[in-house]
Amino acid sequence: MCLAVGITSVTPAFAGGLERGGYNIDQLFDSSRFTMDTAATFVAPQRKLKNVVDTNPSPLTGGGNLNGLPNSADDSESYWVPRIGFKAGLTDDIDCLADYSQPWGAHTKPGANWAGANENIETKVKSDNYALTCSYKFDVGQGQLRLIGGGFYQELSGFKERQVLPPLFGTTGVGRLDLKGDGWGWRAGVAYEIPEYALRASLVYNSAVKLNEITGRLDLSQVFGVANSVDVYGAQDMPDSLEFKFQSGIAPDWLALGSVKWTDWSQFTTIPFYCRTAIAICAPGGRATSLDLGYRDGWTVSGGIGHKFNNQWSGAVTVTWDRGTSQGFGTQTDTWTLGAGLQRAINENVEWRIAGAVGLLTSGSSSQRTIDGVSLGNGVSYEFGNDIVAAVSTSLKVKF
Repeated sequence: MCLAVGITSVTPAFAGGLERGGYNIDQLFDSSRFTMDTAATFVAPQRKLKNVVDTNPSPLTGGGNLNGLPNSADDSESYWVPRIGFKAGLTDDIDCLADYSQPWGAHTKPGANWAGANENIETKVKSDNYALTCSYKFDVGQGQLRLIGGGFYQELSGFKERQVLPPLFGTTGVGRLDLKGDGWGWRAGVAYEIPEYALRASLVYNSAVKLNEITGRLDLSQVFGVANSVDVYGAQDMPDSLEFKFQSGIAPDWLALGSVKWTDWSQFTTIPFYCRTAIAICAPGGRATSLDLGYRDGWTVSGGIGHKFNNQWSGAVTVTWDRGTSQGFGTQTDTWTLGAGLQRAINENVEWRIAGAVGLLTSGSSSQRTIDGVSLGNGVSYEFGNDIVAAVSTSLKVKF
């Protein structure tokens, strides 16, 4: 059952939207009474922007004319995705999994020296997720039916910098928005297993996480040349998702596996933030700024083959397609990924895994678009070609 675990989990680290580690409860199905599983994934995307044009050169609303700056930029930053989980079989029928992960995140840093700095200099989002998931299984027919339920608490934080006005009177003209929020979510699902055939089918729903009180600060001290900052607030739900996974033995020591996942990214069109107190750009309760994303729903489809070579070594190969969430604004086009990995049973209590993946980030362009009645991308247009993303993951599992 555990043959391909760790190989398939490396690819969500660069899926669409703000996906990083996503949600992964595969450890809950481990047949051992107690397990501890730690993993770390390093991802290196290579998205490059070209033919960049500042389409809003106004010195009052667009940061000035930036078309004299380079018309290309490296948009992506490498990152790590950690995870640790503890699973316990409380009884013969009840299992529980406590885990820490980072399901959401983003980091783009084209810098200030490019023609699109009025849209983005640096944007970073990070998350921390603490979850408890339990299941109850009972005999049904030839196998066992498992009912799954749990909850999780998430903390999110991030910032964005962009060119707001031209540099004047010793200022940089750069504004910065810092944000943080937290909230709760829940999951429910069902799985059916026939261990003698290495067969498992599962369907798990993860709820949205309501960030009803996102707080932060908009720093415009480098824009107006005086101490000019204001506390801001907003609200946004992190997306709900539904995932179906299937695996089955197809021959002695051979396993086929696949999955389909939907994620509700379409609610991320624009996220407005409002002033708590008066400032030059807005009154209390007035709109100060926004994060513009323009996403559509995400779909991820994966399939692969696993093989047990001997009592110590096994491996798997997977192919994954992720539908891009961008709609003509942004860089998130379709991604195709080939993943492979090896697992070594060091002894009956310890397993070590290493997995790698290489993906194709398909080409596209970004410009002004109206999405859900909101005009996005008014400040810059650009193109990008087919780019590469690579990732490597290692994990260690102790079981007894």
